Amino acid sequence: QVQLVESGGGLVQPGGSLRLSCTASGFTLDYYDIGWFRQAPGKEREGVSCISSRDGSTYYADSVKGRFTITRDSAKNTVYLQMNSLKPEDTAVYYCAAGRLNVIRLWMLQNEYDNWGQGTQVTVSS
Repeated sequence: QVQLVESGGGLVQPGGSLRLSCTASGFTLDYYDIGWFRQAPGKEREGVSCISSRDGSTYYADSVKGRFTITRDSAKNTVYLQMNSLKPEDTAVYYCAAGRLNVIRLWMLQNEYDNWGQGTQVTVSS
């Protein structure tokens, strides 16, 4: 069964850090472009970051650039999102997704992804 599972969310104070994990079962993440998305209450889901299957290139939304880092651990079939200097506006449900993007620069297009996880809640609050 093809499945993506996110973990690592939680409650953190502003300025703190969290590391989210996206682990796959039933398929190998290395062969897919992996995106992280988030959806805050009352807002549309938006792209956060992506790592390419071709060459490991990484992409970030302007709002998280310099604070978030996406990495891949092939041995664990897992992609991570390290989130530092968290802000209250980072509060959202975070999803990972797998796909084979035709144009990697369009990584924010959600319909390019075939498999999605169930999401993990990140709350940044004092």
